[in-house]
Amino acid sequence: MNAPVKRKARILVVDDDPGLLRLLTIRLRAENYEVEPMENGVQALAAASRFRPDLVITDLRMDQLDGIGLLKELQIRWPGLKVILLTAHGTIPDAVHATQMGAFGFLTKPVEKQELLAQVQKALKISGFVDGAEDWRAGIVTRSAIIEEKLGQAHMVAGTDARVLITGESGTGKELLARAIHQASPRRAQPFIIVKCSGLTEEQLDGSLLRNAEGGTLLLHEVGALPMPAQLKLLQLLPKSTNQPPAASEPGPFNVRIISTTNQDLPALLASGAFRDDLYYRLNVVHIELPPLSRRREDIPLLVAHFLAEISRQTGQRRIFAPEAIELLATRDWPGNVRQLANIVRQSCALAQTPIIPVELVQQSLGGAQAKLPSFDEARDEFTRSYLSQILQITGGNVSQAARLAKRNRTDFYKLLGRHQLVPDDFKER
Repeated sequence: MNAPVKRKARILVVDDDPGLLRLLTIRLRAENYEVEPMENGVQALAAASRFRPDLVITDLRMDQLDGIGLLKELQIRWPGLKVILLTAHGTIPDAVHATQMGAFGFLTKPVEKQELLAQVQKALKISGFVDGAEDWRAGIVTRSAIIEEKLGQAHMVAGTDARVLITGESGTGKELLARAIHQASPRRAQPFIIVKCSGLTEEQLDGSLLRNAEGGTLLLHEVGALPMPAQLKLLQLLPKSTNQPPAASEPGPFNVRIISTTNQDLPALLASGAFRDDLYYRLNVVHIELPPLSRRREDIPLLVAHFLAEISRQTGQRRIFAPEAIELLATRDWPGNVRQLANIVRQSCALAQTPIIPVELVQQSLGGAQAKLPSFDEARDEFTRSYLSQILQITGGNVSQAARLAKRNRTDFYKLLGRHQLVPDDFKER
């Protein structure tokens, strides 16, 4: 069995002083950290989605997006991501205020090397980064930027005890992501217990469930299907926050991490009165939504190869799909998502008479499903709207700043927003 792949801890360093930025980068790289230097907060926020840092070190005072603004944006997108602020003597009160807002700590310029390294090591240890092992996500097969974004968010929250709600259609891998969060957390050596919520009675939902998961993680599978009486009982079992023990009348206290999954529209259930709003907010501290397979089609050939390798290990028979068959799989609709794709691959292998699976057999397994690959114009429009939304979110709805980042003049940028029905005010903080 191969040893787990190791990686360096990733640190995003942000400072508009080129000299200090270079010095910090050299010092951290000398300690075997992977460092991404950025000269301003706007660039850093965009880089964070790609780089997926384990720690951010940022200057407090910068143009466009300062350290406080960057901290707020990072907290929204990646709860649990540790941020260290760099501050001059005159801005120490601001840095203290920032730590009260959630920053891990601050360093005073000029930054002393040993103090820098000590803070970095402490922040990484608390964040849950352990030896750089990537085996926590080994069960998730992807090259999709969307899934990498979700994995980055999952890894950040894994270092905390914050409750997580994972939503998405059936077959998108919600349980796999929950297991990955558990594996990336300090609780990895403790139990991972799954409770199926559909039809769960009030009597079955007692303190023993939490006791069984003591020290580990409890996964509430399809929590949207939890009957109303059981919802009330669950609410009574859970303290209001992860740092607050249950009331004296409740069993416990329990040292358990709670992760919930659902394929249902919980806000719609709230509106209809079918799900308690107090339980919803108790469980939904961090929300991760997994996309359907139709939004990560680049993963289909990779997933097919993964399933074929699994089948080969189990049966000793090696199968491959003809190129036309792969093309057919990549252009079909997948209402059952990754789970449905896996079933189609297994069915095709079971029926195949030759090592190469022909396109006709795949078509037979698909049962005449219709292609849903978008046209070029549709795909371009979807990308443009997503890009505009992201850049407006980064700039807080500031059209002038957004236009500069997009390298378009204001008039053209306004036309683009109108064409894609985007309103800048919707992205401004209220």
